Amino acid sequence: MAEADALRMVASLAFIVFIILAGAWLLRRTGLLRAGGGQAVKIVGAQSLGARSSIVVVQVEDAQLVVGVTPQQITLLHTMPPGQLTTGPESVSDLPRQPNFSQALRAALSGPRKSRTSMQP
Repeated sequence: MAEADALRMVASLAFIVFIILAGAWLLRRTGLLRAGGGQAVKIVGAQSLGARSSIVVVQVEDAQLVVGVTPQQITLLHTMPPGQLTTGPESVSDLPRQPNFSQALRAALSGPRKSRTSMQP
């Protein structure tokens, strides 16, 4: 009878450990167990540059840091005051417009011809 009691105790212990692990997995899976509410470091945005490198904007207290991330190192690229980050079409529209490929090709092909004809007597 002592063997049966020991077996029942080991089975109960294994069942309880299984329930705890399953509950932790379920909480992580549903997102209820996230440690991010009171953190001082927050990722504002990220842009991949290649297979293993990216640029990340990180907010730390009252400053935003632009950081380059590679597998070997993390490099501070720029420090911005809070609220300076602009996203969306506003930042793209501020860039100067460049001609597309067909316009650039047409200009390159027509440019030398005009100069040759103007140089001939």
